[in-house]
This record gives sequence, C-alpha cells and structure tokens, in this order.
Amino acid sequence: MQGWSLTVPVLVVGLALSASGQTATPPSGQQVAGRVASLLKQMTVEEKVGQLIQLPGAYVPESAQTEERLRKGLGGSVLWVRGVAALNKLQRIAVGESRLRIPLIFGLDVIHGYRNIFPMPLAMAASWDPPLVERAQAAAAREARAAGIHWTFAPNLDIARDPRWGRLIEGAGEDPFLGAAMARAQVRGFQGAYVGSPGHVLACAKHFAGYGASEGGRDYDSVYLSDTQLYNVYLPPFQAAVDAGVGSFMSAYMDLNDVPATANHFLLRKVLRDAWGFRGFVVSDALGVGNLLNQGYARDRADAALRGFKAGTNMEMASGTYGENLVRLAGEGKISTAELDDAVRPILEAKIRLGLFENPYTDETAVETVLETPEHRQLTRVAAQRSAVLLRNEKGLLPLSKTAGRSIAVIGPMAHNADNMLTDWARQGDPKRTVTIYEGVRDKLGAGARVEYAQAIDMQRKYPSMFPGSASKPWTQAQADKAYAEAVALAKRSDLIIMALGELASMSGEGASQSSLEFPGRQQELLETVSAMGKPVVLVLVNGRPLNLVWASMHVPAILEAWHPGSEGGNAIADLLFGDAVPGGKLPVTWPRHAGQIPIYYAHNLTHQPETAPNFTSRYWDESSFPLFPFGYGLSYTTFSYSNLRLKQPQVKLGGKLEVSVDVRNTGKVAGDEVVQLYIHQRAGSASRPVRLLKGFERIALAPGETKTVSFVLGKDELSYWSSATGGWVQEAEAFDLWVGGDSAARLHGEFRVVE
Repeated sequence: MQGWSLTVPVLVVGLALSASGQTATPPSGQQVAGRVASLLKQMTVEEKVGQLIQLPGAYVPESAQTEERLRKGLGGSVLWVRGVAALNKLQRIAVGESRLRIPLIFGLDVIHGYRNIFPMPLAMAASWDPPLVERAQAAAAREARAAGIHWTFAPNLDIARDPRWGRLIEGAGEDPFLGAAMARAQVRGFQGAYVGSPGHVLACAKHFAGYGASEGGRDYDSVYLSDTQLYNVYLPPFQAAVDAGVGSFMSAYMDLNDVPATANHFLLRKVLRDAWGFRGFVVSDALGVGNLLNQGYARDRADAALRGFKAGTNMEMASGTYGENLVRLAGEGKISTAELDDAVRPILEAKIRLGLFENPYTDETAVETVLETPEHRQLTRVAAQRSAVLLRNEKGLLPLSKTAGRSIAVIGPMAHNADNMLTDWARQGDPKRTVTIYEGVRDKLGAGARVEYAQAIDMQRKYPSMFPGSASKPWTQAQADKAYAEAVALAKRSDLIIMALGELASMSGEGASQSSLEFPGRQQELLETVSAMGKPVVLVLVNGRPLNLVWASMHVPAILEAWHPGSEGGNAIADLLFGDAVPGGKLPVTWPRHAGQIPIYYAHNLTHQPETAPNFTSRYWDESSFPLFPFGYGLSYTTFSYSNLRLKQPQVKLGGKLEVSVDVRNTGKVAGDEVVQLYIHQRAGSASRPVRLLKGFERIALAPGETKTVSFVLGKDELSYWSSATGGWVQEAEAFDLWVGGDSAARLHGEFRVVE
C-alpha cells in the first residue's frame, strides 16, 4: 500500500519540509522505519502504552488530568480540543516537557468541512462527482490543518440500506460501487498525494465494518451479515480506502455476528491486515474499548483492554482502558514486547510522515486567512448545486421566472434556520455565516419581487439529541397555532409558494435514528393545506434521509431534494430554483414509498416470481413493491437520450476486459449534466446474482443538441464476486445482461458472455 511500506531500519537525520513544516516530499519506508526503530529502543513500556492512548480534551470530565499525563509521555493523541492556542499549549507540554519529546496527533470529526461547510456526505454522493468530492475534502483538510488538526475521523464508508438509520447522512448510500468511488475521492482529498502532503490531514476510514446494517435501523444495535453480504456489499468501500492509501481506520461500536467490532479479530486482523495488507493504525470509536464490558463481551476492564489490543485496535479513544491495564498486562507476560511494538509502530510512522517531529506547532497568525479562503466558500455553493436532486417537475414549473412584481412566500421550518442548513457534525461551521433558503431567494430577486417568510411549524425530537445545544425551547400551543395561521395567511396572499420542509439537523446523525419516514410535526398537514389553494407550489426538502413523499409526488408539481446543503445552501437553492444552475444530482439511495418497504434497495436478487414477470403485481397486498424513486434517479431542466450502445466484442475471456460505449444526447433547450450509469447482471453461476449491479458511471455536461460518447471498461474486478458456494472470490464463464441509462431502471440493453 502506498505510503506504508516498511523495510530494513535505517536512521535518518531529517526530512525535506514545506514552509508549513509538513513533508514536501514523502520519506521512504526505510527512513520512516529507521526513525521508528530508534524511538522504540528508547521507549519504556509505559511510554509505548502512552502512544496507544487518545486522551479526552475539553468535553470530558477527565480533561483536567490530561496535561500531567502528557508530561509523563502517557498520551499519544488528544481529541475534542478546539482553538490553535489550546492545541499548541498541549503540544508544547508533550514536546517540551516529556522525556522523548514525541509530538501529539490531534484528531477531530471534520466530516464535511471545517469553517466552510459542504453538503452532508450523502448529498455529496448524490453529486456522483468524485473529483468534486476530492476538492471539497481537500479544502476541508486545508482549513483543519491550519487550525491545528492533523487527523480527521472521516470518511464514513458505511453502506446503509435502511433510511431510518441516523448515520445514513454520513456515508454514500446503499451501493458499494458508488461508495468505493466516494471512498477513494475522500481519502485523496483529505490526505493528498501521500500521507504528509502539505495542507492535508490523515484520513480515517470508519466504521469498520457493517455498522450501517444495524437491526431496525437503530443506532448501535447488533449486525448480522453473511459472508456474501459482507464481502460484496459492506467491505468494498473500505478496501477502496486501503487501496487509496488511507492512514488509519476506526472500528465500529456494534456487534458483528455477536463479536464487537472493536475486538473483532476477523475484521481487524484477518481482513484488514492479512488480506488487504493495511499498515496504518486502528483507533476505537469513542469509549469503544471500555464499552466491551457494557456489551457483555469482556468480563472486566482489564479483559476489555486485552481483547481490544489482541484483536488489533492500536489506539483506544478516551475510555482510559488501555492506560489502566496494558502496562500491567505486559508485565504479566500477556502482551509481548513484539506485540506492543507492532501496535505502536504505525502510530509513530504517521507522526513522522505528517512532519510533526520537525514542526509540531501551528502558526496562530495564519489560521483566519486560510479559513476565510474565498475559493472554499464558493466551492461549497457549487457542491450544493451539484448535490441537489430534482425529483419532480410537472409542466416545467422549474426553473422559476425572475419576473418583477411577483409575491413569493417561503414557508416552513427549514426556510430560515441556518442551523438546519448544516448538520450536527458541522460544529466548526458558523450559522451566522450560513445562507438560508429565504435569504437566498430574497437576495436573488432583490427589489424585483416581494419575498416573505413564515416558519409555520415548530419541531422537536421526542427524545433529546446526544449533542449539547441541539434543542430549542418548544413553542406553547398558542404560539404554534398563531405561527401556523400566519403561514397559511401568507400563502393566500402570495403568487408563488416555496415550501421548505424536512428535518432538523438533530434528527439525523449519531444517536438520531427514527422509526418513521413521515414529515415531523404538522408539515404534511401544512403542505396539503397550501397545495389546496391552487397556486404554484415548489417543495424544497432539507433533510438527512428519504421521507414519505407519496402524497407530494401526486399533488406538488415541483420537488427539489436539497439535503442539508451547507454554508452556501440558500444561495445554491436559489440558483437552482431560478435557473442560474441546473440540477444534475442523482439519488444515492432507493427512495421508498413507505417505511414498511424497508429494507429496499435496487440490487436485490431474483425470486421464482421476479418483478420482471408479465403477471407480477406486488409482494404486498396493500402497497406496491416498487420504490417511489429508483436508485440513481434525478431529473434535469433538459432531457437526454441514449443510443448506439456498443460492445467492442460480444465475448471476453476470464480476466480480460470488455469495452462498452454509448452515445448520450441533450435533447432539450438548455445545458445540463447527466450521470451516465452502467449496470450488469450475471444470468447464472455458483450463486444467485442481484438483478442489477452498478459497475460504471460518469457525470457529463452537455450543451443543447450536443452528443457525447461515454465509454466504460469492464474487467475482472467488475465481473467477479464473493461466492458463498465456493467461499471465495470467483469470476465465472457465464452470460451477462448490460444496461446503460440515467438510473437503475435503465432500459438500453446489451448482452455479452465471459468465456474460458
């Protein structure tokens, strides 16, 4: 794996540094190994264990003890500390007062931006634009590094097929091929060309693995996955991250097949180390090692520490379990010197590659200049434009006219609330600098139109969020009735109504799963009331998951999914609504009609009565089996046609490559983007294969009347799968179907055969 090879130890005097102190050119594996070997020879058992401990910072009661531990070399990392001065203070203690002067690595959840907040990760996946995602995470990395952060706990690579799960917002959706593409882009964005690239941070692939398949969509609950599901669906994005050179992994909280992921030898040793050759380090999720006791897996905290360590968790996050027990366990011979060195080695390697030994401190005078980079702010607007998905646009209601003199109502709890344009993971973002939908529309039209706003509805979680400051004081009944009536009155006196509905930021994310896909509060009632007025209505969704749009899809002429769009979300939405940008995003998840359909995903297997059969009706007697919107779906303000599907040859040998091309034409009157998608189905084999699998995509821009030829290559990676019948990866000589189009229901069809 690039950046982590270890060879014969050779001492090195120093490294070439950039002006920021980071390595301008990557050190060789020999150089890094030599420096690590030299350090390990000098370290006591206590100091080695110290490198395996991530100490809590400002938000945990034990934080008062942090400084003293650092003086003794009993901490390798600190998290939950913000502010360059505070970070430098701790670093000066570690470097200036500890015996071996080993620097700290500071970690933080930089998920989708630091100061300038990008759309939530699921939304970024909806762009189907890996280069954009890479640029966004590179901007986030530059800001985080300038603010003293060396290590981000991202990307989240959890595949999720249950939209009730709150952390759906942090990943790339339901598909492993799209997820793998987003994984590679995020790792490259965060880390740059190599670990230690100037202006970049260490990435952390999380949560390893299967976390998104929790039972009932309930956060933290147990996961049971067959080897087929694990290898074909849930592991590919993580393997893509390893192939891209990711420097660290984070284990998941939950039990996987009854073994907690934090102490899961199969995941952390057999798969990650042995099969994939990962040479970085693994950190637990917060308090994860200590939680092995809560999970009924470890008999006490010493047992938890031993199990987590032996399974392959290098660093424990903030539970104190390693610090309490590993030195004694080593003294008792339960942990060998070689095992301890192996655990410490990749942590020291990362610190060397990041340039922390040469320049451990952050320039406090340069932070604001980087955080206020105009190009970063503009990029958040572009990202929000490209992430939005147009779900419905009857009679071409969108784009809206900028005709002067009209009165426009922007109504709903998402209309003018900056906090909800962000997410609970965007804690470094500033709501005061965040543009709301109302502000975006108002500023877009200026004095040419009357734009008014009404919140209409107050929403609250039944059970409070785990994050402080997420909740506001609930309205009284009198306040609620008054606000609802004011919104209805505003709609009646307006020519056009933009309904901004969805979910609070606190309703998605960690600890934010929900049992229903219905609109929270009285939003559905309000939408029906306003729609009954017979005026043009545009529904803009600000949310972290699919919601029940069955009624809206039949009665509201225009629906734009904007997700939680980030700092420039309001401006981006206004750009889209009024035609200064054209929506081109596509759904990274299948959109159910009702929660009763969950789990629902496009890549399901055939049955003895497949949905393609002429007499198929539904597997439910009370509801369609089909989704409301298929995976990969999204409209534009223009239209596209697909033709001239060409396979370079009708057969390909095992291990060979097949070239596929198709012509895509913009048949409308405005420029637009289309995401060209290629799907395959293997007709027979040692195991049943899904009806369709995404195996290629490309987002292209087309002028009116323009035609482009898009080409894909299918090789061994795309045509192989993990077979439960053989217990391994197989590529089989069989017949295949192939489709190309604008979503997973694509109809342009071809076929080919793999031969021996």
